[in-house]
Amino acid sequence: MKKQVITAVAIGAALCASGAMAQSAVNIYGLVDTGLVYTTNVNAAGSSMTKMPSLSGSFPSRLGFRGTEDLGNGLQAFFVLENGFGPDTGTIGQGGRLFGRQANVGLKGAFGTITLGRQNNMTFLSGVKSDVLGPNIFGTGSVDGYLPNARTDNAIGYLGVFSGVTIGATYSFGRDASAAGGPGATNCAGEVPGNSKACRQVTGLLGYDGKGFGVNVTYDVLNGNTGAAGGLTSSDNDDKRITANGYVMLGATKVGGGIIGRKTRAVTALSESDMYYLGVSHPVSPQITVDAEVIRRDQKNSSSDVTMVAARATYALSKRTAVYTSIGRVRNKGLSAVALDAGGTVGAGLSQNGIVAGLKHSF
Repeated sequence: MKKQVITAVAIGAALCASGAMAQSAVNIYGLVDTGLVYTTNVNAAGSSMTKMPSLSGSFPSRLGFRGTEDLGNGLQAFFVLENGFGPDTGTIGQGGRLFGRQANVGLKGAFGTITLGRQNNMTFLSGVKSDVLGPNIFGTGSVDGYLPNARTDNAIGYLGVFSGVTIGATYSFGRDASAAGGPGATNCAGEVPGNSKACRQVTGLLGYDGKGFGVNVTYDVLNGNTGAAGGLTSSDNDDKRITANGYVMLGATKVGGGIIGRKTRAVTALSESDMYYLGVSHPVSPQITVDAEVIRRDQKNSSSDVTMVAARATYALSKRTAVYTSIGRVRNKGLSAVALDAGGTVGAGLSQNGIVAGLKHSF
């Protein structure tokens, strides 16, 4: 009898554990993506270089942990911890943050999603469907490094989708606590007593996705404070971006484009620009996809304009592994020094050509 009681207790405990596990789950995921890139005119002397890139291949490398718990009545709790790293050296990305891509917790239900912590903001989300090259090493991130790195510290976020209409916003009390430099770290910690504008950031998105097409508009304004990068050394300085993006599906082919208007009120000067991109993505076969994009930045009241053309071909070896190659050319005018490869260099006013070949594996 005693043995039967012990057995029953053990079975009951196992059933309870199974029930708990059924209500919650934690997944480990990631991507390792790297290759070799060759570019010309990397300095004023016109030198060329072959290297292994740090910031991105076809996508930035990452390691993440994602968890959910079913709270009942359609409500879920979740968390995301996502680390970015450079596979060339194994160093941590996003200004040395342990979980620099995402570090947040939230609730999800019929009302939408509420997120607390470091998270992708609305500018990041705005181009996901329309920018066919995305964070590719030759792409929009080369012209405006903020776009693929539009994440915010100390933020409250909301995102809801209702009958195809998407509404989203983030509010940050201190948008960027890292001082390590680079597009993911601009040294503006915020949360300053008596100055609510210090390093504040607000982003908003309104979009619609129908059958075979989608459009969205976003607004993004970030304030500065003492020591912040980009000349935003006062809380009265700000950097604004207004975007309009869209895509349409022509069968299996996607055509996408967008406009990003930017106005920066720094301590030293006022800067304004408009950036345009138009791209196409076409699956040649189940294994091969070809993407191409044209990008132009018009710097107002200046001759320092930029035009970039890039293309990429990807061959899927499996669902998780692919090889790719990308070619591109950037033309700098005036004093512009936009490198073709994200994180690279180019001589001021020089054009640059490049080619990259790489391998990526997701898990």
